[in-house]
Amino acid sequence: MRAAIRNLATIDGDPLEMASVADPGNASQWIRILAGPADGPGEESFDVNVCTPEWLRREVEQTGPMVGRHLLIVSRWDVETVRGVVEGWVARVEGPDWHSVGEQLSRVGYWEFEDYRT
Repeated sequence: MRAAIRNLATIDGDPLEMASVADPGNASQWIRILAGPADGPGEESFDVNVCTPEWLRREVEQTGPMVGRHLLIVSRWDVETVRGVVEGWVARVEGPDWHSVGEQLSRVGYWEFEDYRT
């Protein structure tokens, strides 16, 4: 089974092109990937903080050490770069069922069902 992106937007639901980034070289923007099975209906959310090394440096200086989970680090905020990286990453994920695909996607994006137990 493979995943397909249904929507890629800011965490607020705005198109990536509408992201409010004052300085592309010093940026942090949460994005939401809505993905589901490529061969069927449904979608779940995976949230990723797209940030730059400069933003990380300043954040650590101001607040101290941080754990690097759910991050996509880019040299500068660029919509086409972000879109290309996310689309390429999602296209490479494959598993025997949706749960295993979702777990792989959650290694980068915070899955709405992360740590969910039945």
